[in-house]
Amino acid sequence: MKKFIYTFVAIFIALAAQAQLIQPIKWTGEVVGDSVRLTATIEQGWHLNIIELGNGFYMDEYEGTFTETIAKADTISVRYNACDDKMCTAPETWEFVTVGDKAKGDEAKGEGQSIWWIFVMGLLGGLLAIFTPCVWPIIPMTVSFFIKRGGAAKGTTNAQVVRDAILYGLSIVIIYVGLGLLVTLIFGASALNALSTNAVVNIIFFLILVVFAASFFGAFEITLPSSWSTALNSKSSNTTGFLSILLMAFTLVIVSFSCTGPIIGTLLVEAAGKSLLAPAMGMLGFAIALALPFSLFAMFPSVLKKLPKSGGWMNTFKVTLAFLELALALKFLSVADLAYGWHILDREVFVSLWIVIFSLLGCYLLGLISFPHDDEDHRKTSVSRLFLAIISLSFAMYMVPGLWGAPLRAISAFAPPMTTQDWVMTPGGQVIGERLEVKGGDYKTMTNHGGQITFTDYEEGMAYAKENNMPVFLDFNGFGCVNCRKMEAAVLSKPEVAEHMHKYVLVSLIVDDKTKLEEPITVEENGKTVTLKTIGDKWSHMQRAHYQSNAQPYYVQLDADGNRIVEGSYAYDEDIEKFLNWLKY
Repeated sequence: MKKFIYTFVAIFIALAAQAQLIQPIKWTGEVVGDSVRLTATIEQGWHLNIIELGNGFYMDEYEGTFTETIAKADTISVRYNACDDKMCTAPETWEFVTVGDKAKGDEAKGEGQSIWWIFVMGLLGGLLAIFTPCVWPIIPMTVSFFIKRGGAAKGTTNAQVVRDAILYGLSIVIIYVGLGLLVTLIFGASALNALSTNAVVNIIFFLILVVFAASFFGAFEITLPSSWSTALNSKSSNTTGFLSILLMAFTLVIVSFSCTGPIIGTLLVEAAGKSLLAPAMGMLGFAIALALPFSLFAMFPSVLKKLPKSGGWMNTFKVTLAFLELALALKFLSVADLAYGWHILDREVFVSLWIVIFSLLGCYLLGLISFPHDDEDHRKTSVSRLFLAIISLSFAMYMVPGLWGAPLRAISAFAPPMTTQDWVMTPGGQVIGERLEVKGGDYKTMTNHGGQITFTDYEEGMAYAKENNMPVFLDFNGFGCVNCRKMEAAVLSKPEVAEHMHKYVLVSLIVDDKTKLEEPITVEENGKTVTLKTIGDKWSHMQRAHYQSNAQPYYVQLDADGNRIVEGSYAYDEDIEKFLNWLKY
């Protein structure tokens, strides 16, 4: 048995080691008198692209070791990314803070913050899963099993019962984290990033969530083959030690799949575009939240008597979760709709559907509508359901102005971009159309929203800028880019920012646009011949080749001839003052 445990732990550690963040660049700094010497050690097969260094800007590539000595300052920052022959990392910022003659490097925090956000999302998902009909009834059953098991064994103490329950919780954690690592190892870092914005994958997840929502509404029941759980349960009963506890945990995972499946799937897709370690971190958070009640109630079994019994409240929770899944499913469909240019789910359609969904949820919580599995007491609205109904209906009302182009910052990460809005009401109350005629040329991709001239083709945008002697705001973004939507709602749509943005021609280049090019384009990239087949391929290659970056959003300011008027770029940062200081006009 010990041999099995050691082998399992060794495999787990090996998997975890392979899922570490890709960090091919290691920075160090040293204060030398009035100067600072910065050194970057570059892993073999990678090259370093320095985008910004202090107040200077570089566009060169470096291999092996890079060393630069610059004047001492309180904080020296380096904006950079790295590429090999297969991929480029997202731009990162490394800071070197000098304190007297001592210094401390502060590694880029963006990716770390992203991973911890996924961990928090996992915790919230696990907490949701606890109250589902597939998990809640198992808590007292499982804890009672451990207590009876301990009582049946001679010489078993309460401490040993608690130990077994804790091992059961750890087993749940191991299984779910192992699932996250398995996803990472199967697909790899670059493939995971591609999956998060892949139109076909998003359509599949849309369909899965709709099916699960229909099941939660009571249309049918989704369960894995009962023979699986029966076989595992029988095996755990005939096995002793840690292996039996691990098998019991597997049984829980299978039995609860119909409720946890959509939560886990959504979490993995959200984690896919973040980093190599993100899926495992998401599963860690989910598993900790899910396993905690089993261990705590085993330590304090008397608390079990105070748990509310399974009943109508649980079905209400399940139906509420179904409404939320239905709303979330539209986010996945939106990515595919944008990528293929179907225009069946433009922004106002998306917002309308969300208004209807959350209005119906509010009506359900008030008992105005019901479903097959609801009991007779459903129409008796409790105080808690009343408050939830108020929140849901208020949220629906909050979204109504979005039908006329309000930014709706609270849902900016989910809703399609403002450019898909068919009509927008300006501050003066005028409703303007999506497309306006342009004097002096026929521009197929030109749109005008609230006075902001926007193009989705680089050549057309530059031609218009040259004709009208206007600067260009180059915006690399994606249909599946959550941070792009956040920037649009939190920064670009603000009146104080829009006042300056209207002076630019906005050229918005969508890197995941699946529209086929009229003719494929063959280019050389990192010593290899690459064929660009879609519009998104073209803009993605342009961003990598010209700006050594593959992360979105990514903003650049150009003059009418295509030359930079501000050397630095701007990435995701919702600090409005910082953005305004970066703008030239």
